[in-house]
Amino acid sequence: MVCSIDISEKPQLNNPILIEGLPGIGFVANIAALHLIKELKAKRFAQIFSSSFQDFAVTTPSGGAIAPTNELYYAKMENSANDLIIWFGNTQALTTFGQYELCGKILDIAQELGCQFVISIGGFKKDEAQPVPAIYSTATDQETMNQALDLGTKIMVGHVFGIAGLSVGLARIRNMKGFSLLVDTPGMNPDVNAARYALTTLGKFLKASFDLSRLEESGDEIKQTLESFGIIRSITEEKKKEEQQLRWFI
Repeated sequence: MVCSIDISEKPQLNNPILIEGLPGIGFVANIAALHLIKELKAKRFAQIFSSSFQDFAVTTPSGGAIAPTNELYYAKMENSANDLIIWFGNTQALTTFGQYELCGKILDIAQELGCQFVISIGGFKKDEAQPVPAIYSTATDQETMNQALDLGTKIMVGHVFGIAGLSVGLARIRNMKGFSLLVDTPGMNPDVNAARYALTTLGKFLKASFDLSRLEESGDEIKQTLESFGIIRSITEEKKKEEQQLRWFI
């Protein structure tokens, strides 16, 4: 197996937009995507497994096993011109080849369903949390960039690593359009506030209103998943090591 896709349904969608929501800086996209899935009652129609994912499974209290995976959900949007395809998962690929393959496979499926627009969500690393975080964008073309700027975003200068950047970059090659929403975040732990601003901005673009009253629940669920995979613990331990080293210089 390199990248295996199990498609359980091929939904009929109206001009769908792909929303990327994999783990990244501040886990902003992950929280936002999970919340959309829950609030919109989105339905899963595909699971993706890759040999570039982590090489272990997480056990459950009942003795089950949860493998690293990505999933695609769809949501019918009654009061919007666009239905949604939501790309969610508990991991990104761990190799460059795996990232390109994973992103290419997802874009293939999205295009088959009539998708021509991609929005990636992510975090932009800052040293301290901002009460009102700035949001940065990069886009496939100038017209789309102007749409993102009209939402109150700023131009992203530099590199956008991982799927958040790759999905928009590869979309351009395929003559698709799209932009990123990268929100200020310290990046150490799941940042619910950053996810809130990402969803609010996304809602403006879609001309849709999302109920964010239970966003904290989505943040807690993501945190539990990350702890089970050892991601948050490893980050915290590295931070402690750095602090211990710095003490000798104070």
